[in-house]
Amino acid sequence: MDLFKTRITELFGIEYPIILGGMLFISRAELAAAVSEAGGLGVVAAGTFLDEEDVRKEIIKVKELTSKPFAVNVPIFKPNAEQLIRIAVEEGVKIIATSAGSPKKYTAELKERGLTVYHVVASVVHAIKAEEAGVDAVVAEGIEAGGHDSPDQIPVSVLVPQVVDAVEIPVIAAGGIADGRGFLAMRLLGAEGVQMGTRFMISRESPLHPDVKRLVIDTPDNGTMLIGMKATGHPVRVVRTPQAMRLAQEEEKDPEKVKSIINSMAESEEVYYRGKMDKGVVMCGQSAGLIKEDLSVEEIFKKIVSEVKKLSNEFCSQ
Repeated sequence: MDLFKTRITELFGIEYPIILGGMLFISRAELAAAVSEAGGLGVVAAGTFLDEEDVRKEIIKVKELTSKPFAVNVPIFKPNAEQLIRIAVEEGVKIIATSAGSPKKYTAELKERGLTVYHVVASVVHAIKAEEAGVDAVVAEGIEAGGHDSPDQIPVSVLVPQVVDAVEIPVIAAGGIADGRGFLAMRLLGAEGVQMGTRFMISRESPLHPDVKRLVIDTPDNGTMLIGMKATGHPVRVVRTPQAMRLAQEEEKDPEKVKSIINSMAESEEVYYRGKMDKGVVMCGQSAGLIKEDLSVEEIFKKIVSEVKKLSNEFCSQ
């Protein structure tokens, strides 16, 4: 059995069923292209850009760096989601990843144009609704994931098999996956691919500031925390920095202030690109505790493939 050949590799036209998470400020052209070149599916996070034409420029840059498939992630709740999708279609993008809202509004038209659509969910109910909306696959994201999470707070190991049982379309697992062990575990739970954010966040092609990369590498198993439930209506997983601890304390008395800091594009840019960690929060997943070095994307893929083959051979020989 080839653990790397699934309906996901066939659907996206890729070698390995490993997808880059659509991380704001991180999933940009160079990183997306590197993941695609390594055999996975690179993703451009369209929500990173305030100017819609900057999204077009980023897509063009990816096409200059790779001829392999890549996707554009569009958060549905964004007021300009329709414009972002239009730009992606105009630039010949063949795969759209939707998140943070219902994909129903756009899926039918995109499918009619010959595009592939997959959607990020955090519950069985939303997975069923996404399938009914016509998406080709779903990403089942557990509470271990970095950034904006579901108030249901379901772990990926519990969520994935239930979503697999509930839908006919392929399921991609996300949250807490950073190596071959995580990949293999998710395959055994029925997922046909994995989405990784934090692991690629710490890669040489990532635009993340070196000081923030070091912070994430040094983050232990309990080094992330959830904030923002009262401020935003859902938890946000971040590194447990002094700034995050202060925001957690302030959330009870001033949730609007905390919300503005969490959602501030300008302050996030200061953090991720300039390393000014007193300006905002560093969103990352619990898999940070598994990451010990800043590898190239190619090295990450080779390591995962090697680990999966070694573990599967050992298991089969017992």
